[in-house]
Amino acid sequence: MPRRTDLHRILLLGSGPIVIGQACEFDYSGTQACKALRAEGYQVILVNSNPASIMTDPEMADRTYIEPLTPEVVTRVIEQERPDALLPTMGGQTALNLAVTLAESGVLERHGVELIGADLQAIQKAEDRLLFKQAMERIGVKVCPSGIASTLEEAEAVGAAIGSFPRIIRPAFTLGGSGGGIAYNPEEYAAICKSGLEASPVSQILIEQSLLGWKEFELEVMRDLADNVVIVCSIENLDPMGVHTGDSITVAPAQTLTDREYQRLRDQSIAIIREIGVATGGSNIQFAINPANGDVVVIEMNPRVSRSSALASKATGFPIAKIAARLAVGYTLDEILNDITGKTPACFEPTIDYVVTKIPRFAFEKFRGSPAVLTTSMKSVGEAMAIGRCFEESFQKAMRSLETGHAGWGGDRAEPDVSDSDIDRMLRTPSPERILFVRTAMLRGRSDQQIHRISSIDPWFLAKLRRILDAEASFLKGRALNDLNAKELLSIKQLGFSDRQIAWQVGTDELSVRSRRHALGIRAVFKTVDTCAAEFASTTPYHYSTYERPLQRLNDDGSLTVLAAATEVSHNSSGRKMMILGGGPNRIGQGIEFDYCCCHASFAAQERGITTVMVNSNPETVSTDYDTSDSLYFEPLTLEDVLNVIEAERPDGVVVQFGGQTPLKLAIPLLNWLKTPEGQATGTSIWGTSPESIDRAEDREQFEAILSELEIRQPRHGLARSESEARDIAARVGYPVVVRPSYVLGGRAMEVVFDEQELNRYMLEAVQVEPDHPVLIDQYLENAVEVDVDALCDREGRVVIGGLMEHIEPAGIHSGDSACCLPAVSLGTGALSTIREWSRDLALALKVQGLINLQFAVQRDADGHEIVYIIEANPRASRTVPFVAKATGQPLARIATRLMAGESLVEVGLEHEPIPPLQTIKEAVLPFRRFPGSDTVLGPEMRSTGEVMGSADSFGMAYAKAELGAGEALPTDGTVFLSTHNRDKPALIPVAESLIDLGFELMATSGTADALKQAGLHVTSVLKVHEGRPNIEDLIRSNQVQLVINTPIGRQAAHDDKYLRRAALDYAVPTVTTLAGARAAVEAIATLQSQPMLSINALQDVHAPRG
Repeated sequence: MPRRTDLHRILLLGSGPIVIGQACEFDYSGTQACKALRAEGYQVILVNSNPASIMTDPEMADRTYIEPLTPEVVTRVIEQERPDALLPTMGGQTALNLAVTLAESGVLERHGVELIGADLQAIQKAEDRLLFKQAMERIGVKVCPSGIASTLEEAEAVGAAIGSFPRIIRPAFTLGGSGGGIAYNPEEYAAICKSGLEASPVSQILIEQSLLGWKEFELEVMRDLADNVVIVCSIENLDPMGVHTGDSITVAPAQTLTDREYQRLRDQSIAIIREIGVATGGSNIQFAINPANGDVVVIEMNPRVSRSSALASKATGFPIAKIAARLAVGYTLDEILNDITGKTPACFEPTIDYVVTKIPRFAFEKFRGSPAVLTTSMKSVGEAMAIGRCFEESFQKAMRSLETGHAGWGGDRAEPDVSDSDIDRMLRTPSPERILFVRTAMLRGRSDQQIHRISSIDPWFLAKLRRILDAEASFLKGRALNDLNAKELLSIKQLGFSDRQIAWQVGTDELSVRSRRHALGIRAVFKTVDTCAAEFASTTPYHYSTYERPLQRLNDDGSLTVLAAATEVSHNSSGRKMMILGGGPNRIGQGIEFDYCCCHASFAAQERGITTVMVNSNPETVSTDYDTSDSLYFEPLTLEDVLNVIEAERPDGVVVQFGGQTPLKLAIPLLNWLKTPEGQATGTSIWGTSPESIDRAEDREQFEAILSELEIRQPRHGLARSESEARDIAARVGYPVVVRPSYVLGGRAMEVVFDEQELNRYMLEAVQVEPDHPVLIDQYLENAVEVDVDALCDREGRVVIGGLMEHIEPAGIHSGDSACCLPAVSLGTGALSTIREWSRDLALALKVQGLINLQFAVQRDADGHEIVYIIEANPRASRTVPFVAKATGQPLARIATRLMAGESLVEVGLEHEPIPPLQTIKEAVLPFRRFPGSDTVLGPEMRSTGEVMGSADSFGMAYAKAELGAGEALPTDGTVFLSTHNRDKPALIPVAESLIDLGFELMATSGTADALKQAGLHVTSVLKVHEGRPNIEDLIRSNQVQLVINTPIGRQAAHDDKYLRRAALDYAVPTVTTLAGARAAVEAIATLQSQPMLSINALQDVHAPRG
């Protein structure tokens, strides 16, 4: 049936900030939906609070609201924009829950807005655990023995009925298993039930009998209005049940199902999507199979595009979100053409002739106190995907795509020295390291059966992993590189071994292995993702590498001619070609912001007639959409794999500035290779700022020489190559000091230490100080304001500042975790002038061509004069680039790409620093609720996963909106609890006075209360936990506190107050851990009291040309 003509304006809800369980896969799905709907002639209205996403670019939708995703705000947008329909299935659980609230409250009916894609009944039937269970019983599909509870008393009754432990607790209407988990005893059961009921917006949990050890599978299913149903992809979890599917290694297509078992899952999936009533679009259905007897139970269904949908789309080339959007407006599957083949309709189920492996990336090291154990509550912060012709190749490529230092599944370093009991424990307990301990167990002589018995990993996977080990032992152990013949090297490469692994085993370096391979005629060939296993020709250059035997052609005279293995890369483009290196898997410190920059680089180059080639390994992102660039290579971002693509594509330029630290680490090795005869033969160079300049900025001693020459002030500092040297430097610099390893992103292992005892502990626990791994020691600038600058520089030496941002949290809090405002609000003209001048000087000294990010600190001396210090300069794109672009209306990453391609700032049309039309705030979103035991106090090591943006005419309103978008809505009345370190008490008094003026009651621990009383303020004293009952924790847990202001200084103080911050987190009480943050919160609360109706603005209006 044709597209619906009764709809004209469609409202699309995004998923908000990147959080664990809901990452950039929804930027990918939302972007696809926007493009598909606009291509059909619909006007798209988008609401999303995330400035770092491609979907919130003003050209993606007709009306773009970067506003908090709350029912009140979306209602305002509906009243203002009058959409005909709401598509809620592209924005994850956030959008789905919002749509349910708007439907149930009558907002949609009152304004004549129709839910499309999935109606209210279908959403409720899939998400409500009781309704889903009843629906499955009606169609004869088994569910796990379970019960539903809405109170702790009901949970106790369900637990008694189930009887045995362990038990699985799954909250309703949540994302990534948030609030749920596995309970092994009554105490854990009570605690997880409580957290699950609090996490569920409808206060409902499903309690299941444990299926630990069962195999887990997912099917991606699509249905249209004519009741056509297709299975897009089957996915198998390598980890057995008990690990959230987002935290499990997964493989597509499913590997260990018999045809009969697969058909049974297929039939049940079709029955489920029909019973639930998802009329149009994609759904994800999860099953468990008992390996002992083949019993099948359905676990759950997501009636929307999901994380697995993005994986299935990238694995098959089938654009689930794009097709789902078109189905939602009336098309049927047979009417939609598959973009990849250009011939087959969307009702033609994808078939793949390769294996895809996804491995999650974790960040437990950022959350000390939280054990690195995987359960049903998702903890991973990103994922990498790889494609190979067999499981072994795909798996090893995925291992090196993770960028955790592994060149594959081991074989690239000495084997760990662990006891047999530790091996058993690591096999039994799901963790990020378990797959590596499978290798250790095999090397120690454990059989596949023994490993299966302990870990429940399917024997098929264990047999495949053992094949990797057997090949290593047969071909590499005890061999020299020149001993390896062509047949042996080919066999090894076909199992996914990297040149680095081979080099380590035979005692050489990876470029020597590469040379040997090439001398023997063994080169990577590239195959195409075509959705149909080569049944039809693909029109889309979406490639992956593999290794194949040479072909042999039979000649007329009976002789054989050996031909090179066939590659599917075609060279039909003319003109210049640019290759963009992506950022790899999401992680804390390197997230969606860098993918945003890579996408903009591709868009800008294509607009200038330059052919673009994208290399990346992240299945969640827009950059790995097959239509973002002219060619896509789904490959690990290692030197070996990037060189393979360069030799295949021979681009004019490679861009390393946009993907964060990942491509920067490759820049110098890549530059060195490009200088060799092999590299020169490709005709490729690195575009933009030279890697030498990037290295000069990152190398502390080289950078110091530049600052000295330019007479730019920096904090006192030193570089320590031994523990004794570190102590000497810290004493000379003066405590407190900031200590960190050199060459890190996201403040990894960075700390503020206040005395020598803390410095000794840091060197013992956090880092190994060695000559090759020095530690940086900097003066800690107390109470200084930090400033971020994003600037552009062209080949002619012109510099324009794109955005100058003032941080709200003080220097010492990692810039990625601090809120920041654009324009600056408190700095004087002298400091701003110095910052602008130094930014220009450094950009020119480093010969920047493109973007540079600089960080400064401004401290007031005893006379109130502002003193500016440089902290660091990074001649690359930064995580603030998307925010600055949305705040100013200037697409910095696109402009930088044009500068790298040789244009000037004059030609681009940007000659002056843009002035933001509104006050804008970027606020960080932190994942502490996912990591029990971790502390919420902010510090120099980055821990945020995402960001939101607030915009308004005033600072107070912009900050209030940013906090609301980040899930930290500020109260406008009630009680504020105050507890600060002695150094902060004088500065706390004006904050406390303001809170009293705003009508708040104050409560404080004894030391803080005494200081406030001496200042003449009314405050109630409250006990600390160790002082007796009722104490502050009791008051927080009984909802008698609406805001916590707690500023610990030093490790001991942070530890002492950890319990109260955790209680505040558990009970969703907003917590501020810096005085600067407290001052901003007070200003925002004052604005909310005087102006309770939030202002909203469409980006297109904010940046409309002023006539």
